[in-house]
Formats: sequence, structure tokens, C-alpha cells
Amino acid sequence: MSTFDERESAFENKFAHDAEMQFKAQARANKLLGIWAAELLGKTGTSAEAYAKEVVLSDLEEAGQEDVLRKVAGDLGDLSDVETIRAQLAKCLVHAKRQLATD
Repeated sequence: MSTFDERESAFENKFAHDAEMQFKAQARANKLLGIWAAELLGKTGTSAEAYAKEVVLSDLEEAGQEDVLRKVAGDLGDLSDVETIRAQLAKCLVHAKRQLATD
């Protein structure tokens, strides 16, 4: 294998790894957002965990985070607005990336 082929393979592997880590971070952030929203809804324990799982699964509906924001905003109703939820999701993403870096 030539040096060029080795470098190309290394770049492809790095791209795949980075994409996988971004997916994991986003899924973890969605779960953290779900736990935050569950707390606002008064859910605890297994009920809160189940709700967080629903939030994670809602991300599979379309590309981007709008599906997650729409679900959480709809569930929370007057308890929170979309901008607050969006800001919380951004905080959750930072926290999720830190968690993945230490795992």
C-alpha cells in the first residue's frame, strides 16, 4: 500500500470515528435534555428514564434537532419555550461531549 493510500485510509477512518462520536454525543445530549424535561414535567425514576428514551427516539424522525425540539416543546407546553429548550440542548451537548471524552 502506498503512502498516499495509507493517508487516505487514515483520513477515512478519522472521518468515520468523528461522525460516530458526534452521533453518540447528540444522542447523549438528547437523553440529558429528556431527563431535564422529565423533571419539569414532574417525572421521576423509571418514568423519567422512559421519557428520556422517547426524546432520543424522536431524533430519528428527521435530520437535525428540530424534531427533538418540537417534541419536548409540545410536551412541556407552557412550562418552557423553544428558545429555553434550545439553550438547554446546547448545554446538554457540551456536557455530553465532556462525558464521552472521559469515558
